Amino acid sequence: MSQPIDPRYKPLTAWNYFWLQVLFAVPVVGFVFLIVFSISPSNINRRSFARSYFCCYIVMAIIITILVATGLFGTIMDNLSQ
Repeated sequence: MSQPIDPRYKPLTAWNYFWLQVLFAVPVVGFVFLIVFSISPSNINRRSFARSYFCCYIVMAIIITILVATGLFGTIMDNLSQ
């Protein structure tokens, strides 16, 4: 017989990942949930997914900062608006 899975290690379904991405895409509320889920010990898989999503935000912020600092961001936005 199989042992019951500890709730902290319960796997997430594909729908769980989908709805978490939808939740994290909401501007302010999603960011709050992202931070809460990133530090919550209730489910390890959800915490890891939230942390990976947070890492994507950090990478995007670094890329945008580099583009703004080099002036390429304005050039790209001007070309896209035409």
